[in-house]
Amino acid sequence: MIFDFKKEYKELYHSKNSPQIIKVPPMKFLAVEGTGDPNEEEGDYSKALTSLYAVAYTLKMSYKGNHRIQGFFEYVVPPLEGFWWQDGLQGVDLNNKASFSWISVLRVPEFITQKDVDWAVAAAGAKKKTDFSKVKYWELEEGLCVQMMHVGPFDTERDSLELMEKFLRKEGYEEDFTPDRMHHEIYLSDIRKVSPAKWKTVLRHPVRAK
Repeated sequence: MIFDFKKEYKELYHSKNSPQIIKVPPMKFLAVEGTGDPNEEEGDYSKALTSLYAVAYTLKMSYKGNHRIQGFFEYVVPPLEGFWWQDGLQGVDLNNKASFSWISVLRVPEFITQKDVDWAVAAAGAKKKTDFSKVKYWELEEGLCVQMMHVGPFDTERDSLELMEKFLRKEGYEEDFTPDRMHHEIYLSDIRKVSPAKWKTVLRHPVRAK
């Protein structure tokens, strides 16, 4: 059976429609960092996603070629995720997208190493005749977080974020944003095929007990 992160880690990808506290384990990612409005047509964000998926699928299909990854098993490429921040601001200001900094990521299995990512970046670049060197290997342990499922357009996320903030105050927690702990989104819907009213996005914020 092909390994599917969404099925094996339901607590991370199938969040409730109300806030909950979770402990997020260490993970490995492919990552591209950038700045600017993600809605800009053919902008840096769009290019970052193209690069991420090119390298991710090169790793996923590596078993059909000459590159051998120790411990490899077949898996489904997980959903796209994004970490977002704006300089000088706690949380996010959805009305000022041009000021966004972001790290777009795709999770990879634990057997993937820096060496494998380096190989995939080079192999994908050679095949596509494109420079994918912005794709990096990244390890992260988010730790204690609050999360919930947001249903609807991205521009209405503030409604869900306010529910999360109220929940934290009630339960004795507070947000704990740092340069390494950011606003986190996991995109479960294909926005090309699903109407905005039905988009599902896991929202996750780092927290600490008061």
